[in-house]
Amino acid sequence: MQATTAPTPAAGRMPALYLSHGAPPLADDPVWPGQLAAWSADLPRPTAILMVSAHWEEAPLALGATEPVPLVYDFWGFPEHYYAVRYAAPGAPALAERVRRTLRSAGTPVQDLPDRGLDHGAYVPLVEMYPDADVPVLQMSLPTLDPQRLMEIGRKLAPLRDEGVLIVGSGFFTHNLAALRHAGSGPPTWSAEFDAWGREVLAAQDVDALLDFERKAPAGRLAHPRTEHFAPLFVTLGAAEGELGSGRSVIDGFWMGLAKRSVQFG
Repeated sequence: MQATTAPTPAAGRMPALYLSHGAPPLADDPVWPGQLAAWSADLPRPTAILMVSAHWEEAPLALGATEPVPLVYDFWGFPEHYYAVRYAAPGAPALAERVRRTLRSAGTPVQDLPDRGLDHGAYVPLVEMYPDADVPVLQMSLPTLDPQRLMEIGRKLAPLRDEGVLIVGSGFFTHNLAALRHAGSGPPTWSAEFDAWGREVLAAQDVDALLDFERKAPAGRLAHPRTEHFAPLFVTLGAAEGELGSGRSVIDGFWMGLAKRSVQFG
């Protein structure tokens, strides 16, 4: 086995990411796991990862386990080997305390759910990006799907980036499972059109358009029948405010008809 070089420890401000996380079969894709691995190899090594997944909606805002606990296999009907995946990353109790103090001091209720493990929106990409499971991970819930409120939470969390924390919003750039039944060649029209629109408005730093995606994007509600898979983007945008001009798409293209666009700020 070829030796790999450990990522450089974080020096200065960490980037903020929004990634399309994929389903458990992502591990079997011939391209995507390598794209995620290459992405993490280009990042400074984080002191910890704060993960906001589309698959955990909980209000008031909740923090998950701060020590290793079993994963949450929040999917059904898959082959058995997908339920055998393990990802025993260290907990991040110091980061949890920083998040509590940061948000509670701003008047946001915070609850702790110490038995809540990482769901597939968190561990599926992390298995590819940090396969040694040697970076502490804390998962935080989506307490709302309101883009404005999520951006405000992201703004309050932004100082954590200066402490080496990698803030990751984990969703899917388009997420309508009707794409899985698409019989044509290429992605469904609605998925391709929304992805192209999103690429353009991100490049233009048009946050207002993103906040109003339901009305301004082509096929906005076809691409996202519910907002939960787009919602983590707004935490990332808030955490990256003032640096949106540094944004770039690191991964694009489609997987089973869904846009896997993933972006980095900073």
